[in-house]
Amino acid sequence: MSSQATELVRLLTVRGETLAVAESLTGGLVAAEITSVPGASKVFRGSVTAYATELKHELLGVDATLLAQRGAVDPQVAGQMAAGVRKTLGADWGVATTGVAGPEPQDGKPVGTVFVGIDGPLTNGLGSAGGGKVEALRLNGSRAEIRMESVRSVLALLLRELAGEQTGNERAQDTERNGGF
Repeated sequence: MSSQATELVRLLTVRGETLAVAESLTGGLVAAEITSVPGASKVFRGSVTAYATELKHELLGVDATLLAQRGAVDPQVAGQMAAGVRKTLGADWGVATTGVAGPEPQDGKPVGTVFVGIDGPLTNGLGSAGGGKVEALRLNGSRAEIRMESVRSVLALLLRELAGEQTGNERAQDTERNGGF
């Protein structure tokens, strides 16, 4: 279990919020990382591994026209996957991964092209836009390295969002604990 996953479970527990995960290229690794943390059952609702493109539409509500025009490796797809899993599994937060881990390009995108997304509740002006965010990554390495860096990146994106919503002393303590995260 990673310190990121541990901190994520801790923050969500303190906030009384829940998380759902939608995965493609990571094939369940994000869910496995989160559920390796003792106490994750308090915050983790579940996951959908929608590896096949049509399942992104059928299970997560990703727009079929978007998938047909741009393919599954697209920033809007990542955002819609995160929003879809959040809605489908009834969670406060949804995270998603989609991309090309290799060994071959997919949908005209080179190996290492990854999009990670989060979707969460809108805030009351406490320093974060809330809603959905997507981060584009260009990763190098083996298939396994690309997949593991995708896991780390989506957890980091959600941690940054959660930390951005904290105020005052609570955030200062978390920043210190996370080495300036």
